[in-house]
Amino acid sequence: MGINDASGRLDKKLEKAVNDFNSSIRFDGKLYREDIEGSIAHAKMLSKCGILEKSEADKIVRGLKSVLADIASGKTALPKDAEDIHMFVEEELVRRIGDSGKNLHVARSRNDQVALDTRLYLRGKTDEIVGAVKNLLREIAAVAADNTDTLMPAYTHLQKAQPVTFAHHLMAYAAMLMRDISRIKDCKKRMNISPLGSGAVAATTFETDRDEVARLLKFDGVTNNSIDGVSDRDFCIELASVIAILMMHLSRFSEEIILWCSSEFKYIELDDGYATSSSMMPQKKNPDIAELVRGKTGRTYGNLVALLTVMKGLPLAYNKDMQEDKEAVFDSVETVLQCLNIFAPMLKTATVNKEKMRAATLSGGYMNATDCADYLTKKGMPFRDAYTLTGAVVKYCVKAQIKDIADLSLSELKVFSPLFENDVYDALDAAISVALRKCAGGPSPESVEKEIATLKAFIGKS
Repeated sequence: MGINDASGRLDKKLEKAVNDFNSSIRFDGKLYREDIEGSIAHAKMLSKCGILEKSEADKIVRGLKSVLADIASGKTALPKDAEDIHMFVEEELVRRIGDSGKNLHVARSRNDQVALDTRLYLRGKTDEIVGAVKNLLREIAAVAADNTDTLMPAYTHLQKAQPVTFAHHLMAYAAMLMRDISRIKDCKKRMNISPLGSGAVAATTFETDRDEVARLLKFDGVTNNSIDGVSDRDFCIELASVIAILMMHLSRFSEEIILWCSSEFKYIELDDGYATSSSMMPQKKNPDIAELVRGKTGRTYGNLVALLTVMKGLPLAYNKDMQEDKEAVFDSVETVLQCLNIFAPMLKTATVNKEKMRAATLSGGYMNATDCADYLTKKGMPFRDAYTLTGAVVKYCVKAQIKDIADLSLSELKVFSPLFENDVYDALDAAISVALRKCAGGPSPESVEKEIATLKAFIGKS
């Protein structure tokens, strides 16, 4: 008879359909390492506190290590009909070492055990996500460093606005991803608290040492309330939220890559290894990877809403509804890692069409209109008047089908204001305009190089 068959309270075994519905091993099986590591720490603590004889605790630890080794190597498979990973490990331990294994669960509930395992697993995944974001940041830094002089239009409302550089544009995404790393690390701090010792809801009458378990498992402390310890899933929701924000940034980046690859833009071309062809139209080269990243963002939003919805009406403390936390947060973790790990090489291998970007910057859109207004302001005209006058200049160019303010002669410009002199053409030059924008965070090559240096320092220390 298995451990879970001997409940003592119920007269009948679970119906197979009920057991299948109740079982979670198909998704919590991935917690086997964390479950065993947590159990080893628990057994050592029980021994230190005199609750278990040292010889018995040592026997349990040896047995657990053998189970871990066999699962990791594939020698021991996780049965599909097991209730969950926690009961499977305990039953496998009892099968190997006998009745001593039944004492592993002293002063512990599956409620605090599940909470512990999930925190341990997600804690490790936060480090993995940070590493993947840093890899993408390295590629952004490399591409940006090669394009500090590559002029491109900046857009607002998807209309050409002002000239910048491709490097400056890329570094905007770097800034977003740096904040994502900060959020992930903050999330990990709140996650890295041990709930073990909370019991089912009211802790335990055994004189345990929760701090010892926390120390062995490298937690920063223990939960302050046993009810909260077993019913808190903030750490899952917060991580899902952080991932959703990160995926939103990747989705925006993907959208721009998709636009830039189009024949209307042709700013970049993806490597053939990171694009697909059409099943019907032989001329097509599709940015499917970027489109999939954009699409997968939606599922991470869904996972976040699912978690919030599961938790929103639950009374304290543990309820079986909370078993639904894992599939959602695990899927978000796996999705963001998959996207990050494909995005970085896609960006690295893309070809930047510098001349196409430059041509788009210099042809049409009147992107030097703000520079024209600034020029007049520097000559003494109030800015709002300079703004209005420049608007009139643009209106004249549009009606006369003149593509750029700089195409007007000085005599034509003087019709609008006597303040215009020959030096206006320097002010209207896109490259000069960008180079003059040297303030912190500006698009000048000098400013962007400082941004890249800051980014590299961040990658090195974070």
